Amino acid sequence: MAAGNVRAGRIGAAIRPLAAAARGLLDLALPPVCAACGTVVSDPHALCPACWGQVRFITDPMCAACGLPFEVEAAAAELCAGCMAEPPRIAVLRAAVHYADPARKVLLAFKHGDRLEHAPLLARWLMAGGGTALDGADLIVPVPLHWRRLVRRRYNQAALLARALGRATGLPVEVDVLRRMRATPMQRGQSRSGRRRNVAGAFAVPPRARPRVAGRTVLLIDDVATTGATLEACARALLKGGAARVNALTVARVVPDAGNAYIIAP
Repeated sequence: MAAGNVRAGRIGAAIRPLAAAARGLLDLALPPVCAACGTVVSDPHALCPACWGQVRFITDPMCAACGLPFEVEAAAAELCAGCMAEPPRIAVLRAAVHYADPARKVLLAFKHGDRLEHAPLLARWLMAGGGTALDGADLIVPVPLHWRRLVRRRYNQAALLARALGRATGLPVEVDVLRRMRATPMQRGQSRSGRRRNVAGAFAVPPRARPRVAGRTVLLIDDVATTGATLEACARALLKGGAARVNALTVARVVPDAGNAYIIAP
């Protein structure tokens, strides 16, 4: 076994320079471009300085539970009015950036434009914004698509993000412990209450998958949090299926007055 490891190490050491040279040739032929605007950049899976400067990262102060940014300084354990009025099933929800351009352009291209090469960049944002949502997580679970939508789209963007984050953190990724049991209309354009009704009871943990979540802290992954209705519905299903705790992490979050066009009515 030791000899095999030594041989594998030597082969890897020999291949690395060749891989670097191949990448250099590829960059000459097809130089990497900014994921948002297409400007040539020095490194792949990156933004140009102009676009990078426009990304609005979500930082403290924020709600200790749902991660909603506060406009004024607040105590570390302070909750927003919504979480005080109706405590969420999700213990900690965090998002990396505001859902506004140029981050929105990158996410839309990733989700609807087959730009799957953006996954490493978005995973880095997840790592940067994970904070307490990553603490103590035992496994990563993506928000699932219904099989009909998966056939049409050909991939689940949340699953791709979950796998990229799993590679970065070393956490196991379980893509089939949470199922979307019925097809639901698109959430976009619906009110907060409409979104909740739309996904109520839409998710479940199949009986054979329950041992994999029982007693564990699950990190739920999605691309964007708007009202949090889908994430909450998923958390309910995971807790019902035996999970001890559910945290959630998204790349972006719709924040009122954040320069976006997706502010949701009550």
